[in-house]
Amino acid sequence: MPTHQNALPTATLKDRLWSPGIVVAPGVYDALGASLAEQAGFDTVYLSGASLAYTKLGRPDIGLMSLTEVNDSLAHIRERSDLSIVVDCDTGFGNALNVMRSVRLLERSGANAIQLEDQTYPKRCGHLRGKTLVSAGEMIGKIKAATDARHDDKTLIIGRTDAIASEGIERALERANAYYEAGADMIFVEGIRSSEQVRQVMDRLRGTVPIMANMVEGGDTPLQDATTLQSLGFSMVIFPGALVRAFTFMASRFFDTLKADGTTDNFRDRMFDFKQLNDYLGTQTMLDLGQQYEDPVR
Repeated sequence: MPTHQNALPTATLKDRLWSPGIVVAPGVYDALGASLAEQAGFDTVYLSGASLAYTKLGRPDIGLMSLTEVNDSLAHIRERSDLSIVVDCDTGFGNALNVMRSVRLLERSGANAIQLEDQTYPKRCGHLRGKTLVSAGEMIGKIKAATDARHDDKTLIIGRTDAIASEGIERALERANAYYEAGADMIFVEGIRSSEQVRQVMDRLRGTVPIMANMVEGGDTPLQDATTLQSLGFSMVIFPGALVRAFTFMASRFFDTLKADGTTDNFRDRMFDFKQLNDYLGTQTMLDLGQQYEDPVR
């Protein structure tokens, strides 16, 4: 069975990626989502660039996010939680020098792993059509720049290739292997379309480097559960946009109900009330803590 710890991890993310159990990382975009994932028993979350674009901008994942916006979101999550955080850094927001700055900032803000991809900039979602890639040589340079820039080798660099869509599986595997040889700690072959392509990926890379899977509802890759993905040889699986899709589905029905009824009362069984939300957030505990530091003569 896949590993679902109910306590925060004592082993590093790097150690867990090399252990028999698969790391399951739900996608989040803010500190509340990360805290909910932690409460549910997850030890790792994925700060999704797509989810940030959807929620912060209300726009699609087509390269509109900036490094500052990603870093600010990461800092809020890290202040709230001790979970392992895998950060989607898109293309590194430019060339190798931009990659170095991105890695330094994200590491200092609490990233445990930083994912870089080989699309041109601005990029687009890995499950959209029309992607274009930088040369393999340019991406190899970015991977090397990222590993040089990190302060601690426990901060992992993930090399992602989107080559299946434009260059085919064989070229994608050549790129993936080159990124591993350049120093990537984990490999992410995006847009795998069939069980045969999974087999090809595993034949080339399994046992050499941890391999990441991406589950996108309605995307190119057939949905599989974590147990199955673990048996196939994947070390981590992310569900980057699932929370946004669940939230959007729920929120659209909430607004429909409010518009039709003029009240939230008919939605009460599907939402927290004021006290329940404050209990979850630990409001009284924080107020009590602050009171310890009040001026006693006031």
